[in-house]
Amino acid sequence: MASASTPSSFSPPSAATRLRSSKPRNPSRRTLHYLSNQPSISLFKLSRSFPFPFPFPFPSSLNLKPPPSPTHLHPPRDTVHDGYLEVLHKPPAADFPAPVEQVADQETRPRIFIQDPPWIYPIFFKNVYRKARREAELELKEMDRRKYNSLRRRQVRAETEAWEKMVEEYRELEREMRDRKLAPNLPRVKALFLGWFDPLKEAIGREQRMQRTKKNKAAYAPHIDLLPAEKMAVIVMHKMMGLVMVGNTDGCVELVQAAVNVGVAIEQEVMVQSLLEKAKSNRKKMNLVEPEVDLDKDQVMRQRRVNGLIKRKRFNEVRKLVKEEEFEPWGRDTQAKLGTRLIELLTETAFVQPPVKQLVEGPPDVRPAFRHKLKMVKKDPGKKILKRYGVIECDPLILEKLDVNAKHMLAPYMPMLVPPRKWKGYDKGGYFFLPSYAMRTHGSRKQQDALKNVSEEQMHNVFKALDTLGSTKWRINRRVLAVVESLWAQGGSVGGLVERHDLPLPVKDVSDDGEELELWKWNVRKAKKVNRERHAQRCDVELKLSVARKMRKEEGFYYPHNLDFRGRAYPMHSHLNHLSSDLCRGVLEFAEGRPLGKSGFHWLKIHLANLYSGGVEKLSHDGRLAFIENHMDDIFDSAEKPIEGNRWWLTAEDPFQCLAACINLSEALKSLSPYTAISHLPIHQDGSCNGLQHYAALGRDSMEAAAVNLVAAEKPADVYSEIAARVHDIMKRDSKKDPATYPNAALAKVLLGQVDRKLVKQTVMTSVYGVTFVGAREQIKRRLEEKGVLGDERLLFTAACYAAKVTLTALEEIFEAARGIMGWLGDCAKIIASENQPVRWTTPLGLPVVQPYYKNKRHLIRTTLQILALQREGDLVDVRRQRTAFPPNFVHSLDGSHMMMTAVACSEAGLRFAGVHDSFWTHACDVDQMNWILREKFVELYDMPVLENLLESFQTSYPALTFPSLPDRGNFDLREVLESPYFFN
Repeated sequence: MASASTPSSFSPPSAATRLRSSKPRNPSRRTLHYLSNQPSISLFKLSRSFPFPFPFPFPSSLNLKPPPSPTHLHPPRDTVHDGYLEVLHKPPAADFPAPVEQVADQETRPRIFIQDPPWIYPIFFKNVYRKARREAELELKEMDRRKYNSLRRRQVRAETEAWEKMVEEYRELEREMRDRKLAPNLPRVKALFLGWFDPLKEAIGREQRMQRTKKNKAAYAPHIDLLPAEKMAVIVMHKMMGLVMVGNTDGCVELVQAAVNVGVAIEQEVMVQSLLEKAKSNRKKMNLVEPEVDLDKDQVMRQRRVNGLIKRKRFNEVRKLVKEEEFEPWGRDTQAKLGTRLIELLTETAFVQPPVKQLVEGPPDVRPAFRHKLKMVKKDPGKKILKRYGVIECDPLILEKLDVNAKHMLAPYMPMLVPPRKWKGYDKGGYFFLPSYAMRTHGSRKQQDALKNVSEEQMHNVFKALDTLGSTKWRINRRVLAVVESLWAQGGSVGGLVERHDLPLPVKDVSDDGEELELWKWNVRKAKKVNRERHAQRCDVELKLSVARKMRKEEGFYYPHNLDFRGRAYPMHSHLNHLSSDLCRGVLEFAEGRPLGKSGFHWLKIHLANLYSGGVEKLSHDGRLAFIENHMDDIFDSAEKPIEGNRWWLTAEDPFQCLAACINLSEALKSLSPYTAISHLPIHQDGSCNGLQHYAALGRDSMEAAAVNLVAAEKPADVYSEIAARVHDIMKRDSKKDPATYPNAALAKVLLGQVDRKLVKQTVMTSVYGVTFVGAREQIKRRLEEKGVLGDERLLFTAACYAAKVTLTALEEIFEAARGIMGWLGDCAKIIASENQPVRWTTPLGLPVVQPYYKNKRHLIRTTLQILALQREGDLVDVRRQRTAFPPNFVHSLDGSHMMMTAVACSEAGLRFAGVHDSFWTHACDVDQMNWILREKFVELYDMPVLENLLESFQTSYPALTFPSLPDRGNFDLREVLESPYFFN
């Protein structure tokens, strides 16, 4: 087929020679050997032979670089057309040196190259590609594993070493002060802590030593020695200052509240350190069991069995046999007694004095930072009853500028750097070492027992939903945070930020007129109340911003979630989370970004219109899109110059969220392709008065369903505007009556111009959750105060009473079916509670619920400062609260079930999901899919016979009781929800 070389000659083996070889060879190895003997290979020719790119490294022997001027011998036509490898004709002499005498003869001898079969190259490179891809995937997994382990170590340190770091900081400051013989320049609160740290530490140390040697030990003696004195000192200082910051009672904290808070903090730290020690000793316990010394026969046999299982590496069975000592909760008595004694030591050792420039001639004014005293306190805002309570009063010098120093306080339960532990039980999940519970029971033993006794299989969907919410990764929106910091530094009072300065107190008039004096006193009380509220709000903003600053540089973080007793989910971190204010929501965004797409671009605009609000959110989708198009210049100006520009975003109802949406939309529009722009912004889909939506689904009433958007329409129905119109009609009718026979006629005339959607909105929202007349009155009173039309306090109060009565009447007229179901639920609860039983039910997801309303009984304990009265859950149920709270609690359990069902379904569909009760969030590109899922889950929820199942469970649990029959219901087809665009929008 070709001329062969003589035996004496030496030349490279040709393709024909290899193909004729009698010994079969591995095709991949043969191809690689052939390629390694070519001068160079065109990478373009290689890449266009295969439908995949080349992300993998080639062997260096392939020498993948274009030749300077190759002499080509074109391969046969079929290989060219099929796009396979181009064969280059001249081999390098360095690789295959030929004898000199043969060179000339070799150059004149014609050569014929026969191409390997076309299937050789795809098979070979496909294998190489697969191997390289596997190696790349393994390398990425290894990198992810190392990154996760690093973050996990940081998380464990954050949970277990937070107080230890504070202790070390004060130690270092003390060393610096001793070395320099000069007090370091510190923020005010840290300077105070530094002055208190050493005396308090010494006092606690003396108390610990005394309790060890004392014959008649105090009740708290076994617990005060469980932590080092210096760590206890730091915890007491921080907890007391934290309580002073968040309170708004002139720097006073009730002793019982402070004592229990300090005791709980000490107990939690002891528990964390105990868990940490157990974790550290796990490996030792798996590899070593104590020798058989001083053990009885059963213990010896058990130990031998454990050693045998360890040798066979049957560690699961070892864990079952080796029972670790459980941490026993201390109880309120121990917490209160220990906390009181530590607070007493703080009052004895902590002092303050005015700055040097404020001192006049004379001895220094050194006085206690905290004092214990008795004070008359009004517990219920709506009542005038005053009771005497023991309080810890903070010196006014400490309160000065205290809000500025809130950022230096230690915030517990910070967001996690890695996904939280999956929930497996009541106390198994969430944080790694911080005590975490699946439900916030607030000490209700019956609710705890119900949750502990239920099987994990029954709770599977609930735990899965909590895991879904906890696995959503967040990050800080740095551009929005920078704007917040700038406005806060300028004094606040814009964008919902509180004013940073106190309201000046009215100057006392020299007149002795009785009425003027009373008015001055009233104005002083009002100004002080405003200042207390501002102080608490400033501390709250500082705490939120301090968390945001700490998390700003993190790639992402997570919020472990748990439930309240009704089944609603909440993040366990309390300061900066997406359930909080507009400020928090504005500075938070998804850590994962996704391309907008056409649908996402559409929903981003609608989301921006919803955030602007002011009635825009009640327009049709087309109307909202038109609003955005008409304000495009304002949107660009807000994104580019949020502080220096015209500040259009500050006119929105949710300004910081609006700013985040402006930035996202402007970035997309400025990009080359808006649809491919990456968005991290959560897009909200909110229910339309969601409580009434659930009642409409339960009652199947067509008119009520249409009023809350369960039915498709051209634009969204606005139940708040409808109620406001009905209230206006009633007041207009009342205003025409004779004031002599109908006193409210004058009030109706005053209020006619004040009735709008905002006035009644909160009352309508909370009506289905059991708002009382007093609650409705306070809600409407606050709205009237905001309007500022009614200046007289007495007139304001009577007008709020009248407006609340009319609003509740209008609600009953429109939502008759919902009122019927609420009444039936209340009647059932009254029957059960009359038998001294709490109302119990199981949610559609299998969560057991027990209403925790019992008549509390006082439990007196003697502490070192005073006798404290602790409230304990009694044996008698509170019949009134069981009845009034059951309808709203039941509906809350249903909306919580709907949210959790949607969360699980979105997770299974690959969506990122966050939920705020009746507001569901996801990426813009996934809104359409989430909308379909949440509608399907709502229909699935109410396809179940919810009320029938509830009645059956009551009849089964209380067979001796007779319950009223179910209320009449309509014939509304619930599947119409699937076609309603404004059900959630």
